[in-house]
Amino acid sequence: MVTRLAPREETTMHDHRRLGRDLDLFDTDPLMGAGLPYWLPAGAAVRHVLEEYVRDVERRAGYRHVYSPVLGKRELYELSGHWSHYSEDMFPPMDLGGEQVVLRPSLCPHHALMYRSRAHSYRELPLRMAELGGMYRSELSGVLGGLTRVRAIQLNDAHVFCTPDQVAAEAGAALALIRDVYAALGIRPVRYRLSLRGEGGKYVAAPAMWARAGELLVEVLDGLGVEYEAVAGEAAFYGPKIDVQIADGAGREATLSTVQIDFHQPERFDLHYIGADGRKHRPVMVHRSVIGSLERVIAHLIELYGGAFPAWLAPVQVRVLPVAEEQRPQAAALVERALDQGLRVELVGPEHGTLGARIRAGRLVPYQAIIGPREADDDRVALRLRAGDGPGPLPIAEALAGIGAAVAARGVDLWDA
Repeated sequence: MVTRLAPREETTMHDHRRLGRDLDLFDTDPLMGAGLPYWLPAGAAVRHVLEEYVRDVERRAGYRHVYSPVLGKRELYELSGHWSHYSEDMFPPMDLGGEQVVLRPSLCPHHALMYRSRAHSYRELPLRMAELGGMYRSELSGVLGGLTRVRAIQLNDAHVFCTPDQVAAEAGAALALIRDVYAALGIRPVRYRLSLRGEGGKYVAAPAMWARAGELLVEVLDGLGVEYEAVAGEAAFYGPKIDVQIADGAGREATLSTVQIDFHQPERFDLHYIGADGRKHRPVMVHRSVIGSLERVIAHLIELYGGAFPAWLAPVQVRVLPVAEEQRPQAAALVERALDQGLRVELVGPEHGTLGARIRAGRLVPYQAIIGPREADDDRVALRLRAGDGPGPLPIAEALAGIGAAVAARGVDLWDA
C-alpha cells in the first residue's frame, strides 16, 4: 500500500532561495562571491542522489561516462567558435607559463577532443559520451539568484557522435529520456521550445547547416507528438536546439534540459570516422542534457516539493526516535540496520526535546521510526509517515524492507504497509 504525495501545484510553490537556506541545503558567502553557492550536508546528499540517479539512467541508455578538465587553452575555444561567438559570457583568460588558459563555458570542446584522440569506425557509432562536469559563465551580478542563475555550474551533459542517418533517432531518444526522467522526478515542463537562430553576428554563418539541423529537430518533435513553439534568437551559436522549459512559482520560465544537433563543431575539430566504404566521413554531434544543471534542477525540486522530497531524494529518509533514554540501545541498533540497507538515517534522542517536539521538527522527513518500551521489547517499531499517519507497530525487518523497496522504486509515493 502507498500514500500518494503529488508534487505541489505551481501556484503554491515556494521560493527556493529562502527555503533552501532554512532547510540547510545551501548558502552563499560574500568572500566566495556572488553566484557561487556552496552545498551544506543536506543539500549535498540530494545532489549526490541525483548524480547517481542520472548516471544510472544514462548507463542504461548506452552512455559511457568520462571526466575532463574545467580549464582549456584559449586556442581550444578559438577553434570551437566560443571565443568569437560567446566570449562575452566567458571569464577572462589567465596567463600561465606563457600561455592563456580559460575556465570552460561548456563541455563540448573537451568531448570533441576526446573523440578526436582515437580512431573510430562506423561500427562504433553512435558513441554516447556523458559527464557531470563543471563549467563557468561570467554572468552579470544583477541576474544572479539562488541556484537558478550561478557562475559555477555542474552540468549533466552528454554528446552523441553519430552518422548522419542516426541523428534523428539519437535526438529523439534523448528527448524521450528527458520525458521519462521528468516523470520520475515529478517535473512538469510548461512548454517545449524550438530555439532557432536570430539576426546578427552571434550565430555561425552557415544557412544550409542551420536549415538541415532545424528540419531534423522538427522531425524529432513531430515524431514524438510533442507540441512546441518555434522562437527565433534562442539557439546556441552553432545550431538550433530543443529547450524544455520549466517555471517557478511566480511563472518565470527557465530552460532546464536541451537537445541540440551540431554540424559545426565536428567540422571545426575535423572529426571523422571510417565508413563501410573504408573512407573518412564526418560525424554529427547531438548535444543533450537530461536534467540540465544540478543547481537549477535542485532549485526547482525544492520549490516543487516545498522541501518534502520524495523518499529516494530526501536528505534524511528515516529518523529514529527513542521515546526515552532506556530505548537508545534499540534505536542505535535500528540505525545500524538502516545504514546497512543503504538508507540515510539519523537518531534523534530525548535530549532534543519531547517526543512530540521531535516529531514536529522532522515533519519533512519521509519516515519517523518511534521506539517505546513495548516496541523495544518486541523488536518492533512504530512507523510514522510524513503525512502524519502510519501503519502502526511493525517488525523492524518488515518496516526496513518496505521503506527500502519504496526508496529503490524512485517514485513520489511513500510505503505505508
